[in-house]
Formats: sequence, C-alpha cells, structure tokens
Amino acid sequence: MKTLSILSIGIILLLSCVQPKEEEKNNTDAKQKVKTEQQETVIEQIPDAVDTTFTFENCEVNKLPLNWSQYATGRNESTEWKVVDDNGNKVLAQVSKDNPNYHFNDVVFDGTEAKNMELTVKMKGVHGRMDQGGGFIWRFTDRNNYYVVRANPLEDNVVLYKVKDGKRTDLPIVGKGRTYGVNVKKLGNGWNTLKLLVQDDLFTVYLNGEELFKVKDQTFIGAGKIGLWTKADAVSYFDDFQIKILE
Repeated sequence: MKTLSILSIGIILLLSCVQPKEEEKNNTDAKQKVKTEQQETVIEQIPDAVDTTFTFENCEVNKLPLNWSQYATGRNESTEWKVVDDNGNKVLAQVSKDNPNYHFNDVVFDGTEAKNMELTVKMKGVHGRMDQGGGFIWRFTDRNNYYVVRANPLEDNVVLYKVKDGKRTDLPIVGKGRTYGVNVKKLGNGWNTLKLLVQDDLFTVYLNGEELFKVKDQTFIGAGKIGLWTKADAVSYFDDFQIKILE
C-alpha cells in the first residue's frame, strides 16, 4: 500500500536523490533529460517507485535530503541527520555525538508507506562511546511506534526490536526464544551490509549475505513509513539504501 499515487511517488523519488540501479541506468538515461542550466527537470519516464535505491550522490552536502524527516525517540528532541562527504562518496549520516543513552535517532522517507518490503543498506559505525552502528525502521507511524533492527559494532550483535509507546523491547527469535538477537563476526569500523525481508508478521534478517534469524510479531500489522535508525551517540554512515516494496 502506498500513500501517494505512482506519479506523485515517482516525482518525490526523483527529488530525493534517488539514483537508479546499474541495470536500469541505460533505459532511464535514454528516457530522461535534465536541463541542469535552467534547474529544470523533464520527466519522460516515472522512476520505479517500488524498487528504488538511494545513493545520495545527487543530494546537497550538510542537508537532510528532500522528502525525508528526522525524529528523536527518548529523552530529548536532539538528532542530526544529513548528507556528508565520505572520501568523495556522499552518504546519509547521523552526526550528533551528544545524545544520552536511552535516545533513538530516527529518519524516514516520506514518499511512501508499505506493509511488506525488502530493505538493504550499507552501513558503518564511525564514532560512539555508548553505541555505534544502526539499522532499519519499518511500519513507522510516529516517533514512538515502529519496528527496528540494528547491528552494533561495539557489541558485535544484531537485534530486532519493537518500539511501542516509546518503549523499546527486543523480540524473540523463531526457534530460539528471547536471546537478545544474535552475536556476529566482528563488524569493525568498515562497511557492512544489512538486509531485511518483511512478509506480514515474519521478519528475516541478513548480514553480509548470510541469513541470521527470523522474528514473528503482530504488534504493528499495517503499513508505515520506512527509514534508518541509530541509538544514543552513534555517529553512523549509510549508503545504497534500497527499498523494494512487496505486495
């Protein structure tokens, strides 16, 4: 389910620093002209709203991308998401270093809502004394109600939670129970790829191409917004954020 018409979503995605995947570039380039001198865009082909990759390469540095919104869950309202230059590569980052421990930094794309989806992102922890890393938000209705899965380089684990009425609770793993997620190989300070498959009440989590675990939960059963998340003082970078909406 999507909150906007396909045409509206296509326009929003185009303005939100979306870069088509490699296999789509040739067709897109042939159908789309951009008049950069006049700051005018002629749309001849609507971008695929159900299979989109945000590379952030066309975004302005030091600003939040268009059609994204940031929120804070927890003890204060502070959070700072913006596009930064990472050695010549633009990425979306949470850069605030001063947030307290029980504080969640949320950023969501306002262009669509979905119930079922496949999400993939490259991420790395850059700084953080209390926390590092981060992950996905989905079925987001407001800053106090959503699901989140995150990878933490300080703990070398991946955990899936629900945040309901502002309270975060880790969820049990199918076949194992409530284990506080799973431990993983050392994440280090480089890039790792997190992936999530959401199919109704079943959530399957992958890290660097390997399936880690499944969780079943029915706290939030409807569609919601999709985005990214960090905790406390985690300064984290995200790139190549792919959203594939499933029926």
